[in-house]
Amino acid sequence: MLSYYIVYPLAWLLGLLPYRVQFLFSDVLCLVLYRLIRYRLKTVRTNLAESFPEKSRKELRQIERRFYKHLADVFIETMSLASVRKRQIMRRMYYTNVDQMRPCTEGRSWVCAMAHYGSWEYTTNFAITGAAQDGVLAVYRPLHDRGFDRFFSHIRSRFGVKPVPMNDIGREVVRSRSTNRHVAVALIADQTPPGGAIQNWTMFLGRWTPFFMGMEKLALRLHLPVLFLDVKKVSRGYYEARFELIYDGTEAVPEGEITRRYAERLELMIRHTPELWMWSHRRWKHTRKYPADPAAGTSELLPETSPALLPGGANQSPQDTDK
Repeated sequence: MLSYYIVYPLAWLLGLLPYRVQFLFSDVLCLVLYRLIRYRLKTVRTNLAESFPEKSRKELRQIERRFYKHLADVFIETMSLASVRKRQIMRRMYYTNVDQMRPCTEGRSWVCAMAHYGSWEYTTNFAITGAAQDGVLAVYRPLHDRGFDRFFSHIRSRFGVKPVPMNDIGREVVRSRSTNRHVAVALIADQTPPGGAIQNWTMFLGRWTPFFMGMEKLALRLHLPVLFLDVKKVSRGYYEARFELIYDGTEAVPEGEITRRYAERLELMIRHTPELWMWSHRRWKHTRKYPADPAAGTSELLPETSPALLPGGANQSPQDTDK
């Protein structure tokens, strides 16, 4: 728990500084991550090159530089949540269509399908808008370090959000129903399942990509609407988001359809502003042989393409804590 007592006071003090001062720290952090330690640079370059084969090397390097600048901003923004005030977070994270989305969710629980895009620790705080009648359940993967786990649990629960371990979310939603509470399940669904747990392959950024099926299974089992959260970065430190219905909770759909819709909508968002996605995550640790038919079942898994085969190879967390 020592890490908690070290990190929390520093983060709390950081959050009290003016925004422009906080971003001076972000500029320094970007320099360290990108130029000095070259944090996961091989992974970033491989992911970008294989996702955007139509782009020139110059274009890819521009996205790369903007990504590291944004990644440093996200780290600072996340730390500042230790002391940021409600009125500040409401200015920094604006939801454009809360009133319009209510007919889809009123009087029922629902799933908010999110991603490691924009400033995801900011975007989870939509409970402050009243978009979720009885609060938000934020699904997360517990950390091994108890101190950091306590820290992130604290900053995530300041504005009506209840962090719930991923293995407990089904029971928590059922428990909410039994007490007639209507909650939103905030679920970041773009993570990579372990090889032995892959149940679905979906075409995503030009490649068959494995996705967790938890979001889809939860929605189908409990008849929950699924709303995708489309995020835009308005300016440095300021975001806006829009809820978009991708499943109404009653439609009969084939297996994998909700996941496919999510992946399709996520890809559109990434292609619009690619630097806002978490390219440092090893999203394609597992790949399919080509050509492959996703309806034919899981094919042989192959190792990730070697960055050495791509132009511009380099040396290889503020990595997201839900990884």
